[in-house]
Amino acid sequence: MGSNYDDNVSYSDFTLGHEELETIEEVLQKDLVDGGVHSVLLIDMAGNIVAKKDNGNCEHDLYSLAALASANFAAVDTMAKIVGENEFSLLFHKGEEESIHFSKVNPEFLLITIFGKEVTLGLLRLKVSEAIEKINSIW
Repeated sequence: MGSNYDDNVSYSDFTLGHEELETIEEVLQKDLVDGGVHSVLLIDMAGNIVAKKDNGNCEHDLYSLAALASANFAAVDTMAKIVGENEFSLLFHKGEEESIHFSKVNPEFLLITIFGKEVTLGLLRLKVSEAIEKINSIW
């Protein structure tokens, strides 16, 4: 009998238990939401929400946003390759009232932050970078 399994399938090295998830959510809250970010999502590259935190005033459809964000990031990743880059590790979309910042946590996860005019992009990038370091140290 032949095997129905594909030997070329790669598996994720990332596992997340309850304690790790709570620690990640704590990082998202303290480092980003408490610093003025309206909402923050940790998603996988398929668009599934792994962890989320917000300031209590978020009325956005975060599940649709996560799915669209993963597709957006995949499209931009392809554009990077077309212009000779390995990747673009972050994206930023500026709006009148709210802006969205996407940053790659590692090859399998993205961090999405939604923030208003009260948070500067420079400070946000610093805080996101610090949060990503902490998240990666949890795995």
